[in-house]
Amino acid sequence: MAYDLGQIQLLLIEDNPSMWSLVKAMLVALGVKLVRDVSNGQQAIDTVENFTPDLIITDWMTAPVDGLQFSKFVRFDDDSPDIFTPIILMSGHTEQWRVNMARDAGVNEFLAKPISAKTLYDRLLAVIEKPRPFVRTKSYFGPCRRRVNSRDYDGPERRFNAGKADPASEIDVPNEAGLDELLNTL
Repeated sequence: MAYDLGQIQLLLIEDNPSMWSLVKAMLVALGVKLVRDVSNGQQAIDTVENFTPDLIITDWMTAPVDGLQFSKFVRFDDDSPDIFTPIILMSGHTEQWRVNMARDAGVNEFLAKPISAKTLYDRLLAVIEKPRPFVRTKSYFGPCRRRVNSRDYDGPERRFNAGKADPASEIDVPNEAGLDELLNTL
C-alpha cells in the first residue's frame, strides 16, 4: 500500500554531507515534504525545543551527541517533546551488540548502511504498519523489544499472542452459570 508521506514532519540527523544528501533525496522521492535536518544530536536537542517531529531518522555516529544518546534523550529526558516519537537509527556498524544497544536505547527500527530507497521505505512502513506497543520497566522505556514470542522461553514473564491459546496450558473455562457464580464471589 502506498502512503501519502507529504504531511510527515521529519527530523534528519546526519553529519556526512554525502549521506545527508542521499537520504534527503530519497525522502523527497518518497513524498516527504517537511524535513528538518541537523548534523548532530546536540543540534537536534536544540531543534526539538521549537519543533516536534512525527518521525526521527538519525545516524548513530555524530559528535558531540550521537544518535544513540539523542534517542535516550527522546525516550527518557523530561525535556523531550514526545517520548513516543518513532526513531529510525542508521549505522554502517551492524554487529549484533550494536543492534541490541540501539534496541535498548528505545529505537524503533535499525537501518543498516549502505541504505537504499527500498530499505528506507521498508523501515518507514514498519513504523506505520507495525507499530510496537511501548513498555516501561525499571530500566527501559520504548517500543516492545520482543518482535516475536519465542516458544522456547518458559519464564514467568512469557507473553502470548492475543487470541491464541497457550498450547502448554489447559484452561478450564466455566459454563455461563459457573461464570455468573464466579463473578458473584468477586
